[in-house]
This record gives sequence, structure tokens and C-alpha cells, in this order.
Amino acid sequence: MRSLRLPAVVTILLLASAVAVRPATDAKPSVDWPSFRGIRGAGVADGFPTATTWDVPNKSNVRWSISVPGLGHSSPVIWGNRLCVTTAISGLKDAGLKPGIYGDIASVSDDTEHIWKLLCYDKATGKTLVDRTILAGVPKVKRHTKSTHASSTLATDGTKLVAMLGSEGLHVFDMNGTPLWKKDFGVLDSGFFMVPAAQWEFASSPIIHDGVLIIQADVQKNSFLAAFDLSSGKELWRTARQDVPTWSTPTIHQVGGQTQILVNGWKHTGAYDFKTGAEIWKFNGGGDIPVPTPITGLGLVFMTSAHGPGAPVLAIRETAKGDISLAAGQTTNEHIAWSVPRDGAYLVSPVLYRDLLYVTKTNGALSVFNAKTGERVHQGRVGNGTTAFTASTIAADGKVYFTGEDGDVHVVKAGTFELLASNPLGAIAMATPAVSEGVLYFRTSTGLVAIK
Repeated sequence: MRSLRLPAVVTILLLASAVAVRPATDAKPSVDWPSFRGIRGAGVADGFPTATTWDVPNKSNVRWSISVPGLGHSSPVIWGNRLCVTTAISGLKDAGLKPGIYGDIASVSDDTEHIWKLLCYDKATGKTLVDRTILAGVPKVKRHTKSTHASSTLATDGTKLVAMLGSEGLHVFDMNGTPLWKKDFGVLDSGFFMVPAAQWEFASSPIIHDGVLIIQADVQKNSFLAAFDLSSGKELWRTARQDVPTWSTPTIHQVGGQTQILVNGWKHTGAYDFKTGAEIWKFNGGGDIPVPTPITGLGLVFMTSAHGPGAPVLAIRETAKGDISLAAGQTTNEHIAWSVPRDGAYLVSPVLYRDLLYVTKTNGALSVFNAKTGERVHQGRVGNGTTAFTASTIAADGKVYFTGEDGDVHVVKAGTFELLASNPLGAIAMATPAVSEGVLYFRTSTGLVAIK
């Protein structure tokens, strides 16, 4: 792993995440993985041994492998024996998914009828348990060549499955795939704010906490953060947001006796009160295409974004209040413990593991920080510098996993930064993996793979 100079990147992969309903102190967080990157979006699954080496094309260390129709970057969610994803099936034989490091902002031209599905499988065998058609029709907005029409990850609390399909609506099911209720928010136009014709599709995922469903919809017009009763669909509150389109999913975090909703943004990164939607703190600035999910630990909130005027890594004190924006030339203030102005991630959500913060750029350039102080303890590279990384980083069993778009998963020993293995999945991989009871689950452009 060597130092690497980053090329300019202006592409976007619409990744999504959800936040779990279980507390961050759950003794065995890797049993259920009810959201993108698991419990509270942390991306950490300790408690079981996980694989270091495998080879999917040669069927080495593969528990099972199945095909999944259509395209979807929605990551697997797992509860009990069920592993579930969504997918969107185009009417074209080749739907036009284009991996790699490139700067094309154009949308895919595909006005064929699509079929959106909810699919659930037995996590131990890959056997199909649910195959539910959610809806069919021509997508109301276009997608980027790196995106899909099913990029938002499901959220579950073990009783319900929530699928957010952007302009195609919000759909809630029981665990057997029976529809319970749905909402239509109209057209949610997610795209490059400087070129509105460049539509890239919606990706922020729902989050569930304490029987309440939270939706962040930062789009071209009428952006909002809203809360709904999970059982009935009743809207509890809605707070308008003034920001450009974003593709990040919120995170739930408790500070003292208050539950907060943390959101990434450009004009409005911040925290909101879970019960009322009232603003708690606000940060203005950073990258103008926010994608990574907020993560928490050590009394800090970690935010990163990139593109345009900035690419910061921010360590914000969880007790922050009011406007905490940095003045020109500042890297710290009363509410920001430390920050790095130009080393943030564009697409990949970071991972906090054993007091180290791993921040990965699109081309695999890796910076590792002492999460308490902001000291950079390692700078290197995963991959060969030509492969793009869009799936978010996860950590388990003393290892950190980096999934490249080319399907190679690079396994690094935590703390030492030693590359232990690079393992092929045999297909394009843009969705973030899930972990349950020591088994790694990868979604590729063609299917699902379980590694043990």
C-alpha cells in the first residue's frame, strides 16, 4: 500500500443506507444486519470470525451463490434467517451499468417499462423466500451510468420491510412481503444541481427507530426531512431543508437523553431532534455532492464529503449546538474537535474501527486517522489505482474490507494496514456488503454471494 495522488473525479454512485433499531451497545451486532452497513450505519460486525481469503469464480470458500435479476445497489439487509434486497429490472437486455473512474455526468437513456421487486432469501442457503413485484412502469427520473433505479437499501425492524424508491414512492411490507401501506412523494429529482438535466436517481434510504420511519429527501426542489409512524404511515412532522441534492442516509444518535437525527449535506450538514424535527446544530460547507453516511463514536460525529469547493473530514463534538460552521482558515472551533480540509471521501462512507477512522477515496487512496486527535497515522492505497471504489468500507474480526467495482475485495489487517488478501467476486461490485454471524454477503451486478 503506497501513497497515491488523486485524479479529479466527478462521477456519482447513488448509494444508500439505513440505520438499525438496535442500540450501538448490542453485544453481538453481527447477528442481524438490518440496514446499510449494519447497526446505525457503523459498518462494524465483531463477535464472529470472518473470512480472509476466497475465490468466487473457482468456488473457494463460497457458502452459496445465486443470480438476482435486474440492477440494484441496495445492500442486503438481514433479520433472523432472512436476507432481503430490492431490484429494478429494465426492459433492455443491457441496462447500461458503467463502472470505473470517469467524469461523465450524463444520465442513462432508458424509457422502457421497469419492474421493481422485493426479494428475500434464506441467509443460510440462498433459497428464495419472497419474490414480490412492487410496481411496474417507466421510471419518472433518469439514473446515472453508475447508479440504478433501486439504489436505496431497505430498512427493517424485524416486523416490517421499508423500501424507498424515490419518485416511485415509499412502500412498506411485512416480513413475508405483504404490502401494508405506501406513500407517493411525487417526483424526487436527484441530480447535479449545476446541471439539472443530469438526473442521477434517488438513493437516500429510510431509517427506523423506536417505531418511527425517517426519510431524508434532498432533491432539486422542496427538499425535506420527515418522520412517519411505521405502523400506520401517519406523518408525524416534516422539516424543510435548504440544500442541493444529496445521496446520504441519516444516522440515529443518542446524546444524553435526546435522540438526534444526523444528516450530511453541503449547505446544511447537521442534527435534528428526533421527536420534533427541530434543528439542533448546523454546519455549512464541504463537498457539494454529499454521499457518505454520518458515523459516530468516542463522543464525536464523523462527517465527510467531496467534490467542488471542499473535501473535508470533520470530527464534530456530539454536544454541538447552533451554527458550528468553520470560519475561513479554521480547522477547529468550540464544537469541531478536529478537521482535515481536503482529504474527504466522495462516495465511500468511512468506518471507525478500534479508534481509527478509515477514509477511502474513489480511486482507493486511503487515509487513516487517530479518531480522537485527527492525527494521520497511515496514508496508502488499496487496489492498483485504476479501479474505482464506491461500495462503503466495513470492518469485522480485526480486518477491514474494501470492495472494488471490479469485484476484487481487499482485506487489510486493522491497525497494521497489512494487505492480507485480494479476493475476486467474479462480477462488478458496487453495493456495500453485509455481515451476519461471521458470513460475508456481497451483492454484485449479477447476484448475491455468501462467503464463509
